Amino acid sequence: MSGELHPLAPHTLPPFVGGADGSDPLFSAITFIVVVMVLVIGVFYLKLHAIPEQLAHKHSNTQSQLIMVLALLALFTHNNVFWVAALILALLKFPDFLTPINSISDSLKKLTAQEGSPSPNDSVRSEEGQ
Repeated sequence: MSGELHPLAPHTLPPFVGGADGSDPLFSAITFIVVVMVLVIGVFYLKLHAIPEQLAHKHSNTQSQLIMVLALLALFTHNNVFWVAALILALLKFPDFLTPINSISDSLKKLTAQEGSPSPNDSVRSEEGQ
């Protein structure tokens, strides 16, 4: 084998052609790009699935645990219905029914405590009856 080039062979090769030492710059660049893109897409996917949880935490929803469970179910089952339900629950503001009920309960406790204790008028009436 002679070390000289054929006269019809190109004397300069494009940069993407691998060298004689086995290096392949195009393969190395594409490998790096693919690894970076997989990481970027993975982070984007996880950030996307965390949107309902972040909204629930920001607005301090009472059903935040339900939202978190639905978001995790959507992440692991790849069922988008769970994610949409979590997003809807995070965006909706449910009315607070518990505070008025607790207020009514406290008022009733105060009223029953007043009725259960003998008032000064009751003790005077019981003495008059004897």
